[in-house]
Amino acid sequence: MRARFDHDGRAIELDDGVLAPYRSELEGLGRVEPVRSVYAAAHLVMRDEYSEIRHSIDQPVAPSELAAFIDWESTVALRKRLARLGFGIAEAMDTAQRFHIGWENAARLIECTGEARLKHGFVAGAGVDHLSSIRDEDELVEAVVYQARFIQSHGGIAILLPLVWLCEQRSDEETYVRVYRRIIEGCEGPLFIHWLGEMFLPELRGYFPGTSFRQVMACCPSKVRGAKLSLLDAELERRLRRELLERDQIMLTGDDFHFGELMAGGPIERVVELAGREVSLGDFSHGLLGIFDGIAEPASVALGFLAHGNEDRYLELMAPCERLGRHLFQAPTRHYKAGLAFLSWLNGRQTNPMLALHEERARDGAHYVEAARLASEAGVLCDAAGAVAKLQALVRG
Repeated sequence: MRARFDHDGRAIELDDGVLAPYRSELEGLGRVEPVRSVYAAAHLVMRDEYSEIRHSIDQPVAPSELAAFIDWESTVALRKRLARLGFGIAEAMDTAQRFHIGWENAARLIECTGEARLKHGFVAGAGVDHLSSIRDEDELVEAVVYQARFIQSHGGIAILLPLVWLCEQRSDEETYVRVYRRIIEGCEGPLFIHWLGEMFLPELRGYFPGTSFRQVMACCPSKVRGAKLSLLDAELERRLRRELLERDQIMLTGDDFHFGELMAGGPIERVVELAGREVSLGDFSHGLLGIFDGIAEPASVALGFLAHGNEDRYLELMAPCERLGRHLFQAPTRHYKAGLAFLSWLNGRQTNPMLALHEERARDGAHYVEAARLASEAGVLCDAAGAVAKLQALVRG
């Protein structure tokens, strides 16, 4: 079905039938095992009455105040939907507004996801946000180890979140390596390391100075099974993943601009075990991305073609998804969550497009209209007519 939307003198056509021929083609090929491990980082859903609450991303509030307005049932339902489409879940990370919602809410997300016993498992971020402040390095290490153990006790794989404290202290290369080594020694495996760029969190400017990242990844490969790179630098990721491959470590791309091409390639050189699942290794990345929250349907079909060895079809489907990703993650990149909640609302999976602290207000109407157009091209929309009606209400309201 195709529907038309007129906005600022521009006619925009939305389509909800883009994926149908691809799905039919894929179904005719039969089922095969996936060749990439992909985790979708999922967003929070807020209750409708939150529209009356005057919160702002510039004025954070207590986690307990936010908790009352999180729609926990709908939030978990989104994760179950992603699991049905073949994705693992990346929980309590930046996409779930981790740096705003506090450990109290992050812990509840981890508990809920663990209780759901999702088919493809989950990873979750281990940080230090259960503490109001960090006095010294010992307290920093102890805090991360505590959260990692909490995640593992609920069935997840811990991914070590970047530690803003190290930037605040202007720590040198040697300190980074020492701190991470101590954390790793205090944890059970498997673990992932997260390198998040300053475009997602400005306080992380200069993170992993010198060769500290490479040293951390090399210190205990039997525990540190891989890394998630969120630097939006495709060439750097290619170089680093080849180094990880030498130690049978996994690169999880967090590059929401180039994920399609970074997950392509091959061939598969060998297979390793990770938390009871087999993971293929070669000169390619696996995935842990917020954009998969928004493009789950077309990405699932594309990954199916990749599993059948049809990389051309895979890239054909991923190209418009990457265009959508570049739009949703445009500067200020950290507000990309607004686009994910918007697309979920546009598709009727939640009753409003709100985020915690009303981060949805960080994007304007023109951004959302273009997001809808690009989502249509990518095969994300399931009801074009319904999407147009919601867009009209949005831009008028």
